[in-house]
Amino acid sequence: MELIDSHCHLDVAEFDADRDAVLARARAAGVTRQIVPAIAAAGFAKLRALCRAEPGLFPAYGLHPMYLAEHRTEHLAELARWIERERPVAVGECGLDFHVPGLDADAQRDCFRRQLELARDFDLPVILHARRALDAVIGMLRAAGVEGGVVHSFSGSLEQARQLWKMGFCLGIGGPITYPRARRLREIVTAMPLEFLLLETDAPDQPLHGYQGARNEPARLAEVCAAVAALRGADATDIARATSANCARLFGLPPVSVVQ
Repeated sequence: MELIDSHCHLDVAEFDADRDAVLARARAAGVTRQIVPAIAAAGFAKLRALCRAEPGLFPAYGLHPMYLAEHRTEHLAELARWIERERPVAVGECGLDFHVPGLDADAQRDCFRRQLELARDFDLPVILHARRALDAVIGMLRAAGVEGGVVHSFSGSLEQARQLWKMGFCLGIGGPITYPRARRLREIVTAMPLEFLLLETDAPDQPLHGYQGARNEPARLAEVCAAVAALRGADATDIARATSANCARLFGLPPVSVVQ
């Protein structure tokens, strides 16, 4: 069974001590490819080095809204240069976060708008963070004319999900789907069109049910896949095949035989 983790922060410091072992466990679990989105300009070089050194890792470059205090105006110009030179699979992680206190909403919108313009200009999909901000994100996507991307860790309503499907956007589903209390999300994932579903871990964050308080890692994507399959009454192998095809199509990934 071949899986693609559509959202994993394998470059962050939480993995510095045992990154090789984490990668080995992921590959043993069938996770052959991973999309690794940036969060701030200071991490671009480390992310590039990691993805060049390890087969199956693909970078995206962006400025995460939760790290607004680290972003500077000049970082947007730097981001444009990185995208032009490196040709990543996507722009991101970018978006809006209206949950964390103290994050200036107008500054977030300006930073996000500029990144959507880059995605449009370079014809790249976007990897979106949208926490308590889905309506605002959807409105800005429409205004920018960006075609294609994924709302990672989707946590919205069925109506918001439908709006995104109609716009051609995917939903990234990870650890939260394994929690019995996530009833609304489970209902959406059970009924949604499979062609818009991506699997993710968001490692090291968002641990699965049963792993609360532990560092998450991409090997656990197989358990996310099993949870989705159980909800949909499907075979996990079929879910893995479909979601991997969705991810490869969205991000323009090469076949597994090319990256191994």
